Amino acid sequence: MAALGSLLGRETVADQSSLVPLSLPNNPASHFTPQAKRVIYLFQSGAPSQMDLLDYKPQMEAVHGNELPDSVRQGQRLTGMSSGQSSFPVAASKYKFSQHGESGTWISEMLPYTAGIVDDLCIVKSLYTHAINHGPAISYMQTGDERPGAASMGSWVSYGLGSESQDLPAFVVMVSRGKGSRAADAQTLFARLWGSGYLPAKYQGVRFRSTGDPVLYLSNPAGIDRSSRRQMLDAIARLNRFQQDELGDPEIATRITQYELAFRMQAAVPKLMDFSDESNKTLEMYGPDVKQPGSYAANCLLARRLVERGVRFVQLYHRGWDHHGGLPRDLPLMCQTSDQSSAALVKDLKQRGLLDDTLVIWAGEFGRTAYCQGKLTATSYGRDHHPRCFTAWMSGGGVRPGFSYGRTDDYSYNVVENPVHVHDLQATVLHCLGMNHKQLTYPFQGRDVRLTDVAGNVVHDILV
Repeated sequence: MAALGSLLGRETVADQSSLVPLSLPNNPASHFTPQAKRVIYLFQSGAPSQMDLLDYKPQMEAVHGNELPDSVRQGQRLTGMSSGQSSFPVAASKYKFSQHGESGTWISEMLPYTAGIVDDLCIVKSLYTHAINHGPAISYMQTGDERPGAASMGSWVSYGLGSESQDLPAFVVMVSRGKGSRAADAQTLFARLWGSGYLPAKYQGVRFRSTGDPVLYLSNPAGIDRSSRRQMLDAIARLNRFQQDELGDPEIATRITQYELAFRMQAAVPKLMDFSDESNKTLEMYGPDVKQPGSYAANCLLARRLVERGVRFVQLYHRGWDHHGGLPRDLPLMCQTSDQSSAALVKDLKQRGLLDDTLVIWAGEFGRTAYCQGKLTATSYGRDHHPRCFTAWMSGGGVRPGFSYGRTDDYSYNVVENPVHVHDLQATVLHCLGMNHKQLTYPFQGRDVRLTDVAGNVVHDILV
């Protein structure tokens, strides 16, 4: 299973099976011609407030402070954080919206840089989910299952398409934190969100860190040079190969492959992390935080550098959007840490001719409520979790630019036109990559499991 040229003392060894699409009976490479070759997923953890950013609802201004009508709420369940409230006053957005681009799309003043690229965006305003709390909702968006243990989207893409790089993982993950009181105690993100679940371990995401070695144990121990490391890996590979021949365990082949990848990464990653070859114009485009390792801006630039080098799926998590209180104070701070660099990534990819075959996704795990959580004041209100509707945008990779899809009611509370379920979004992403979500499966515990479980429909209306 692994072509180990290392046994002959060569450095340029790769698991050749990971560099091409899998030879499976349901080989997704043969489904249809893909529009996208790779994905950059900008996950805004904590759930940004859609009616304050991308889903303009001027009608709420006339009923600001009034009770949310029962006809709108429709008896839908509440979280434990607002279920004890005696009233549910409507909180209209305090931010100004204006139209931008040839498409005339309404964008909040909190996203001036996103407004500048609006004609490159496909904005989906009718997403919905079943999960009402962060843990299950994030898991649902990332793995297609509210329960822990399922394979992540990045792992499914790596499994279906293989890798384009011999020196870097097919699936890379980076985590950043925004600003504001909610960012300081943002919910934990567990490694299972980028894990391979029931897929072979070689498809799991590799997390890049902001301090020390970008990848754990990437550097050689003290007193060990590269030549010594090569000899050590060759010896370990022989032992692993003997065990593989005896047991036939595919995870042993994965272990061999990952050792070899780590060896090549020792040379590739330092060059990747060095921004000295980037122009001042490019660095300025991403914003002042780009020179701060581990910042969202730095991670966005790294995402572009990763896909340039053949990484198939780059997952960025940006924590701090969970605004139960202090939204007027904290939402602008989160936008300041993310708006410029998100837009810069799209512009940078477009300038380099990479946007057409790179799918960029910007989304949280659910939306926020139209009613206020807690006391409604001009400076200190919040919004609770809301699974019934939320907004995301996509760019490049086969989606329609300058296009808005779906519609919510006057309170951004219920979807009234073109609903898009989480599984629909996942099916559409796989479609853009040339894969049929119903045929991309893996046998596990007596059934053929898939990212979209037993649901999901491709949203063809948003595709070019």
